[in-house]
Amino acid sequence: MLGDKNEDLFPEKPREKRRLGEPTAAFKGAAWGALLIGVSSYLIGLYNAAMELNEKGYYIALLILGLYSAVSLQKAVRDRDEGIRVTNLYYGISWFALIAAISLMAIGLFNAGSIILSEKGFYGISFILSLFAVVTVQKNVRDTEEANQDK
Repeated sequence: MLGDKNEDLFPEKPREKRRLGEPTAAFKGAAWGALLIGVSSYLIGLYNAAMELNEKGYYIALLILGLYSAVSLQKAVRDRDEGIRVTNLYYGISWFALIAAISLMAIGLFNAGSIILSEKGFYGISFILSLFAVVTVQKNVRDTEEANQDK
């Protein structure tokens, strides 16, 4: 009967087998999903945009620079935190590249007269979402790899 102490209304679902320090499958999926949504919406928006091909190339190059520099900086920061040697030059270049990518995106969107304000917001948000997601994906890949090595 409903309400009896012996009756289990919410049976416990089987626990996921994972190693210590490894992110959950849901977290990994969410990170990859955010990256896919951010990059694909950015690229679909560029494909459909009424701008010159050289402008589209500029924004694609900024996305590539931003994604690479975000992953590089995340790795350098984490390496330093874990006591792995990272030169000051590489660390500084990583910061510079990320700041340059974000700044160039902001300057490009601010000065883009042919793009309406809502499109500027769309490109900015999808760019930042992509940067955040790629850092999270990199973290998940590294954590999973470390968990697999600690078998």
